Amino acid sequence: MNIHVNANTLKYISLLTLTLQNAILGLSMRYARTRPGDIFLSSTAVLMAEFAKLITCLVLVFNEEGKDAQRFVRSLHKTIIANPTDTLKVCVPSLVYIVQNNLLYVSASHLDAATYQVTYQLKILTTAMFAVVILRRRLFSTQWGALVLLVLGIVLVQLAQTDGVSGSSSGAATAATTLPTISAQPAQNRMLGLWAALGACFLSGFAGIYFEKILKGAEISVWMRNVQLSLLSIPFGLITCFVNDGSRIFNMGFFHGYDVFVWYLVLLQAGGGLIVAVVVKYADNILKGFATSLAIIISCIASIYIFNFNLTLQFSAGAMLVIASIFLYGYDPARSAVKPTTHTGSGASDAEKLLPRV
Repeated sequence: MNIHVNANTLKYISLLTLTLQNAILGLSMRYARTRPGDIFLSSTAVLMAEFAKLITCLVLVFNEEGKDAQRFVRSLHKTIIANPTDTLKVCVPSLVYIVQNNLLYVSASHLDAATYQVTYQLKILTTAMFAVVILRRRLFSTQWGALVLLVLGIVLVQLAQTDGVSGSSSGAATAATTLPTISAQPAQNRMLGLWAALGACFLSGFAGIYFEKILKGAEISVWMRNVQLSLLSIPFGLITCFVNDGSRIFNMGFFHGYDVFVWYLVLLQAGGGLIVAVVVKYADNILKGFATSLAIIISCIASIYIFNFNLTLQFSAGAMLVIASIFLYGYDPARSAVKPTTHTGSGASDAEKLLPRV
């Protein structure tokens, strides 16, 4: 009875954690990129997030090795240095994740938080596409229908926001003349934000499926894989910093525009993926659907009060289609037709077996 209660408690904690992580990250990125004052360089924030993730994962691997320093060093040497072929496999997602995270900052700079949150759900489509191509998975007819609903919903959202921009452009111009203190903010370019979001969705789908493929091909913990990812992502991140923002880094400094909120955002971005890696062990597809749907709703409501977002009927219809598609995509007709049985360790899914036991 106690085990059952604990399992239910963990499920609700998973729901809450996933919801807050999904909603707060999008809102925080939008606020950080549009608030008054000096703007930080997003490429440096992505790099700092990788450093934070590396340190966190090294601590977790050290804990996995029984807090024995010698075993810890031997494990790192065996996995990373003595096995260069396996380490090089991680180069692909390392580069992809760096580019993806930079694109997300571009998208958050040019799309309001609600539109960003809804549009980014297109990663479900790209993930499904790469799962079919790379992993040779077959989708249920309900899942294909969900993908159609997803695309229709995002198209509705984008059309609603395009109409809103044309009607409010004169007001934005007036605001720009009356608020000179925010002249450092990037000019809002909705099309650039949309393309950045689409690019991030494409890269997210590819990297996620590629990472799943290499995880299933080796007996390496998720935390050690993330150590490999961060170690290889840091050089790519440094290159990105100096290619995109080299002159500004030399003129203004690497940490130009940083304050407590930016450091909070860095830690939030670094910890987000690690939190999901833990809670996904306890959350099924329905709970993950609830979490994403609640995050969209929270983002919409928060955007109304924080960013003066104009919630239209067309946007609401599109968001509802996206939410419906999330639940429909996670619905497994074969599993629902079978009477639930008592869960045992042998029945754990592949994804659960790959995650550390906590």
